[in-house]
Amino acid sequence: MILYPNCKINLGLRVVRKREDGYHDLETIFVPIYGLHDELEVVPADTFSFEQEGIKVDCNPEDNLIIKCHSKFAKKYNLDSLISIRFKKNIPFGAGLGGGSSDAAHMAIALNELFELGLSKAQLAEEVKELGADCPFFIYNVPCYAEGIGDKLTPIDLDLKGTRIVMIKPEEGVSTREAYSGITITGEGLGDLGKLGILGNLDKFTNDFEKTVFPLHPIIGEIKKRLLDAGAYYASMSGSGSTVFGFFKNDPEGRTDTKLRVLKEEFASMVLLDDTFGEWKA
Repeated sequence: MILYPNCKINLGLRVVRKREDGYHDLETIFVPIYGLHDELEVVPADTFSFEQEGIKVDCNPEDNLIIKCHSKFAKKYNLDSLISIRFKKNIPFGAGLGGGSSDAAHMAIALNELFELGLSKAQLAEEVKELGADCPFFIYNVPCYAEGIGDKLTPIDLDLKGTRIVMIKPEEGVSTREAYSGITITGEGLGDLGKLGILGNLDKFTNDFEKTVFPLHPIIGEIKKRLLDAGAYYASMSGSGSTVFGFFKNDPEGRTDTKLRVLKEEFASMVLLDDTFGEWKA
């Protein structure tokens, strides 16, 4: 079977508090982006094999979240390891797009189907939670209001159909540790905005990490400014960075196209996606 682990963006991200275990509680809106995805093929085989293509994953194979997920399921559910895994990495690292978490979640989905484990989405989400805070979201893969470390999820209605999204990632990435190192915790979350009135209040959906990351990586703040100058009605850094995205309305007179053409030529090596939202997948 072949799956396409997609990425996500964040509408707003507020760091609410630091927990006793060292992690941070946050509030955010996760939005799946299906147009940018990795490729994961898992099929029965005579021996176990793992083949990786695309962007180089700079870690030992056993530290890859796909392999960690397989090891966890194989041990817990006594699965044989006679499978072949082919993985192509397209979602960049240090981008705030959750690519690794999506890979792990989709591996869990593949194993559940391949070995007929019969696990529900809720059970799968619980299984992958220890692999990464974003992993449970990718099990559901629809817009969700997230609390806790990002694992407490409430699906929400979010109508972005017809909205054009442009995503730009600079060459430099941002590590999660770097982003958290200078974060100022105000204790303010999204409140009721997290579950209703989103599109009418987008100006209130700010990302706390921008205050930390922009001074360290000025190009990221510049990309956000340029997206707004090009006509985006909302622009933000995703997660802890470094990808920045902008939402654009349809412009019949083509003025947006002209401005974006200039922007995309300038940042040609950085543009990840220029696509239009369709229907959410069930």
